[in-house]
Amino acid sequence: MSGASNIQKATFAGGCFWCMVKPFDEEPGIHSVISGYTGGTVPNPTYREVCSETTGHYEAVQILYDPSIFPYEKLLEMYWQQIDPTDPGGQFFDRGHSYKTVIFFHNEEQKQLAEDSKQKVIDSGIFKNPIVTKILPASEFYPAEEYHQDYYKKNPSHYNRYSKGSGRVAFIEKHWGNQNE
Repeated sequence: MSGASNIQKATFAGGCFWCMVKPFDEEPGIHSVISGYTGGTVPNPTYREVCSETTGHYEAVQILYDPSIFPYEKLLEMYWQQIDPTDPGGQFFDRGHSYKTVIFFHNEEQKQLAEDSKQKVIDSGIFKNPIVTKILPASEFYPAEEYHQDYYKKNPSHYNRYSKGSGRVAFIEKHWGNQNE
């Protein structure tokens, strides 16, 4: 069972966590993608508490992955292609602190790779406005309620309407092509 010792964590906030699961889920080397809350001050927050914007948490996903199969650099590349890194007020339809974009690093190597990837996005010139995505140390991660887990699988028609209606799909296609279909 040498594979289990290779498992690492990556944590990303990219707006609505429903939309952040599907791109990473079922990729080779990805063991799980969990929707949850991180970065706040209240232990074990509920969805209602986080949405109240009083806990300081971000909606985020925590990914357990095998870096020998799916390296962190590839996770970062996928992450940037799921968000609007220039929006300081949230993501697409969702507004407020809990929907802002953040890369949470779990060690110094992840921090450096995240900073390098951010600079690469800046240097690419894809975005006219400044990149506002933060890079912060990981803190306690609280899994969201069960009904939020794998939402795109449990409620595919609502998920599809939401991801398109929020403007996320059109934004991704405009900037990165149709890589999610």
